[in-house]
Amino acid sequence: MLAQPYRLYVERSDAAQNMARFYVLSIETTLFGTPCLTRRWGRIGCGGQSMVHHFDQEEQAVSMFLELLRAKRARGYKTRPLAQPSVA
Repeated sequence: MLAQPYRLYVERSDAAQNMARFYVLSIETTLFGTPCLTRRWGRIGCGGQSMVHHFDQEEQAVSMFLELLRAKRARGYKTRPLAQPSVA
């Protein structure tokens, strides 16, 4: 069981470069009770891609969550309210 929910939605936009990207991170519990980190990314308005990482302990998932967050912020991603994905 997770101590607290972990969800984050960040965006990076630059009209001069025709760039509009999103990145979503969330930590959830699987049916077996183990934590998993799900990340989704792509162009804003599209479905994008996703990847799931499974862990034995919540601390490992949180560590990777924070590491990815630092990397994305270093590249210019800004926090936005969690958007509902649109299926195209």
